[in-house]
Amino acid sequence: MADVYCSDCKRATEVVFDHSAGDTVCSECGLVLESHSIDETSEWRTFANESGDNDPVRVGGPSNPLLTDGGLSTVISKPNGVTSDFLSSSLGRWQNRGANPDRSLILAFKTIATMSDRLGLVATIKDRANEIYKKVEDQKSSRGRNQDAILAACLYIACRQEDKPRTVKEICSVANGATKKEIGRAKEYIVKQLELEMGQSVDMGTIHAGDFMRRFCSNLGMNNQAVKAAQEAVQKSEEFDIRRSPISIAAAVIYIVTQLSDDKKPLRDVSIATGVAEGTIRNSYKDLYPHISKIIPSWYAKEEDLKNLSSP
Repeated sequence: MADVYCSDCKRATEVVFDHSAGDTVCSECGLVLESHSIDETSEWRTFANESGDNDPVRVGGPSNPLLTDGGLSTVISKPNGVTSDFLSSSLGRWQNRGANPDRSLILAFKTIATMSDRLGLVATIKDRANEIYKKVEDQKSSRGRNQDAILAACLYIACRQEDKPRTVKEICSVANGATKKEIGRAKEYIVKQLELEMGQSVDMGTIHAGDFMRRFCSNLGMNNQAVKAAQEAVQKSEEFDIRRSPISIAAAVIYIVTQLSDDKKPLRDVSIATGVAEGTIRNSYKDLYPHISKIIPSWYAKEEDLKNLSSP
């Protein structure tokens, strides 16, 4: 608040600035001394100390260090209602003549952002995938390869490195037609390229069955008690030498927990929710069955309930 002369009070009084309306109001009589004021302060926070003297407090979006111009270049858009003659006009010719060298990168980043949004991934995973793709693109060795598979593989690796793994099948569902085999090949290719650049092995993180439990249980609509039991069971299963993939173990544990609850789920529903084939779940169930009394929490199921489970 500051002191400003009020024409009604006939003296300088304290005023309040209403940022939402842009009004300067006298705090004593309520007279609007000035309306629709222009706010000249920052619209969004910037870290000026980190970006030198360039502090875009009023205009422009956040800069992108992965692009040559920081992502702050200007593009002349086609006016509404204008036909293809725009490209033959002077503005269109200048636009094409000064083509953005990062156009392919921008399109790739948009595709990664779309896939991330469809999978509900956080911004840190999307940014990591962008960084991985930029490193691969800089080596100019990905030309001629399936671009959708490359982008999907970058997202898969980013999820692994950020300890939020997704199955290849989940990534494939948003990969614009790229198959699991193509994504798998692209992943191996990207890892090899990153290892050549860094001179050391790439840390992909370790996948645990527990990483998928909450998401799979949510897909099945399981209650909180069943989810808690499944999470405890899958942690105990790591103590045994069960030579199955973490995803298969997670699916089998979920199937066992649902069979011990009042809301039993058929094997087909578990297969659809987890993306694991029914035969694979049966085989994993067969491997878990000898240890079932030590895996399932005692507070969730009694020994009699475990004996009533169908043998594999």
